[in-house]
Amino acid sequence: MAQQKLTPLADAESRRLATLEKRYRNAARIQIESRVTHYHPITGGNYTSVTIRDQKSRWGSCSSRGTLSFNYRLIFAPPVVLDYVVVHELCHLTQMNHSRDFWDMVASVMPDYKLQKTWLREHGHELTLENHLHRLGIPVTLD
Repeated sequence: MAQQKLTPLADAESRRLATLEKRYRNAARIQIESRVTHYHPITGGNYTSVTIRDQKSRWGSCSSRGTLSFNYRLIFAPPVVLDYVVVHELCHLTQMNHSRDFWDMVASVMPDYKLQKTWLREHGHELTLENHLHRLGIPVTLD
C-alpha cells in the first residue's frame, strides 16, 4: 500500500481541530471519571487524582503516588474498552505490577478483559480525532 502524503493544514483548520480536541478531552474527563467512580469501590486502593493526556504510546498509567492518567483518545473506543483500561489502572492501586495476582484481579472485575486488551492492541492506532471525524462524515480540511 502506497503511503499517502499528508497535506499541511491551514491555520483555520489547525485551530478547528485544536478546539475539537479540547472538547473531546473534556468529554473524556467526564466519562473516565464516571467510570473510575463506578469501578473504584470494586477494585479498592487509594488514588489522589485523575489526569487526562494524549500519550503517544500509553492508554493509561498509575503512579506510585496514586495518580491515574488516561489517554483522551479512549473516548473514541467502544465503552467496554475504555472500561478495561480504567479497571486495569485501578487494579494497579493494589497490585503495582503485572503479576498473576494483578491479572486475576482484573479478571475478577472484567472476566473478558482479554478481548478488550486484544481489541486495543489491534485497533488502538485507529483512535484518533481525524479518524473519528472521518467516521462521522465530518471533513478535517475546510476545502
